[in-house]
Amino acid sequence: MTPTPPDAAAESTSTKRLEEEGEIAADYLEELLDIADLDGDIDIDIDHGRAAVEIVSEDPEDRSLRRLAGRDGEVLDALQELTRLAVQTRTGERSRLMLDVAGFRAARRAELVAVAEEAIGRVRESGAAVSLAAMNPFERKVVHDAVATAGLSSDSEGVEPDRHVVIRPA
Repeated sequence: MTPTPPDAAAESTSTKRLEEEGEIAADYLEELLDIADLDGDIDIDIDHGRAAVEIVSEDPEDRSLRRLAGRDGEVLDALQELTRLAVQTRTGERSRLMLDVAGFRAARRAELVAVAEEAIGRVRESGAAVSLAAMNPFERKVVHDAVATAGLSSDSEGVEPDRHVVIRPA
């Protein structure tokens, strides 16, 4: 029998831990949906080393889940933190779980990538740093990832709620 390489064993353990986080989160969210009398399915995945959970509607025309996102995602941010706390309570470890509701974060991610690409173009054209508007941690992470993919550098500056991304030439 061939021994499992240490990296593969660690990856397997990490995957199992993330799957467990997703299952715990799904249980918590299903209870919440029952209490709120909302219909939705829970999809669980692993994305960029994080448990990723999404509440989706069985009916694409149903907009009731949008209430769980809020106008600017503020309800979704709060729900994500509550879900992370529920996971942490069960596992004893801090969770970096990402939650999406009715595609809100997916749509926002696409918008942010477009904003980042436009700013990256300005940085390349001018050679000067560009500061973006204040963003929450999820939004900043999306921008940092897009900047890294483009081969430039970025930092978060400021203090919440005014923390923002500054994009610089490489």
